[in-house]
Amino acid sequence: MTPDLRRLVRYFLRLGATGFGGPIVLVEHMRRDLVDEHGWISAEEYRDGLALSQLAPGPLAAQLAIYLGWVRGGTRGATLVGLAFVAPSLVMVLALSALYVRLGGIPWMVSAFYGVGAAVIAIIARSAFVLARRTLGRDRLLWGIFAVNGVVTAWTASELLWVLLASGVAVMVVRGHHPRIPLRTVAPALALPVGLLGVGSTLHAQLFFFFAKASLVVFGSGLAVVPFLYGGVVETHHWLDDRQFLDSVAVSMLTPGPVVITVAFIGYLVAGPGGAAVAALGMFLPVYLAVVLAAPYYHRIRERAYIRAFVEGVTAAAAGALAGATVVLAQRAIVDLPAVLIALVAFALLDRRLKVPEPALILAAGVAGVLLKA
Repeated sequence: MTPDLRRLVRYFLRLGATGFGGPIVLVEHMRRDLVDEHGWISAEEYRDGLALSQLAPGPLAAQLAIYLGWVRGGTRGATLVGLAFVAPSLVMVLALSALYVRLGGIPWMVSAFYGVGAAVIAIIARSAFVLARRTLGRDRLLWGIFAVNGVVTAWTASELLWVLLASGVAVMVVRGHHPRIPLRTVAPALALPVGLLGVGSTLHAQLFFFFAKASLVVFGSGLAVVPFLYGGVVETHHWLDDRQFLDSVAVSMLTPGPVVITVAFIGYLVAGPGGAAVAALGMFLPVYLAVVLAAPYYHRIRERAYIRAFVEGVTAAAAGALAGATVVLAQRAIVDLPAVLIALVAFALLDRRLKVPEPALILAAGVAGVLLKA
């Protein structure tokens, strides 16, 4: 392992163990730490990784981490960085899952989530605004696409793939770019999604394929997968009840790292440690394969005008969808006046001049929630 790759793996191991606040916050951490502070990743490499991560389905933060690992170490780098980023939160979720099953639920977690949820909404809201402002600039077309996708996501409580793709096409048309993409370049990209549409016969296979399909409908943010998971886990398969599903969301908010790690908690409740393992594998394996397979080709076509235009549209759409998902989650997390006050205080404390670390803010919000509910 090269020195550059070694320190990158150590960084993502630390970020996976301490990074709270969801995908937008984690992505901002990567930019600030790796580009601005340490200079381990160039601004151009970061922008390319962010664009590819927003273009391909899957949780944004995990995709970007895997891509940056690929930049520094190829497939080996992508593998090591991906494992380092996901492993800490996975271990924490497995421990909480075992405790949850043993105790028949974790009452204090519900109270903590009352405060944590409000604080996380504040973190996401501020980060979403900052990311959109930096990404979209003053382009009225992109801000219009941002607004449309935000409203659609908030209204439907889900992220619609066709709206996201249509946004990219709309920017290509308005910018006057006309791509010519032969079928042989599209076919490999379709192979992975088509291969994951099968249904397994065993419970473990059903979990794997369900979460693999879930990873293919997430664009930009793991937060947007919550409505999809609820429909499948609670309403279709009846693996969990409403209370258990809400507890699984609480676990994802209380642990650092990718928000979609909540799938491991769901898998554990359904089929024990093996269920947790296949659920996590189903969520992250398609993400890993998509980045590793697409990255070399993306590097060859990234400068083409139609690619840039399409990525601009998809990026604006993904940012809008994240803002819409914030509204959806806020409706569930901020349920009364004390929760509103927690969110407002957290939002104020996120001012850069105060330099309040997100983990400390999350911990304080959780304690506040326990005290208020007690």
